[in-house]
Amino acid sequence: MELCLALSYGGREALTEAVQRIVNRVQAGTLSAEQVNEDVITHELTGRDVDLVIRTSGEYRVSNFLLWESAYAEFYFTEKLWPEFGEADLMDALGAFQRRERRFGLVA
Repeated sequence: MELCLALSYGGREALTEAVQRIVNRVQAGTLSAEQVNEDVITHELTGRDVDLVIRTSGEYRVSNFLLWESAYAEFYFTEKLWPEFGEADLMDALGAFQRRERRFGLVA
């Protein structure tokens, strides 16, 4: 398991910077426009998708957080504030995640 904390992070800013890097690669001739796909975009961002987003403080919004990377993530919401979120809370979140059926956008 890998835990990633994104502090002072902005999803829109990250997407903008990734697009700028891709445009630079296309202009430099190291990448063609036809080669730009989801994998290239993901690589230019964090390089991986997120499986679980834990949202603390009772909020039910993504708040500009990992907009691309969380496309197929499961969300876990808790009333706990971040500073009080402890190991037992993490175990609860992981348990809830393990009980879910992940379909990655498929229906039925």
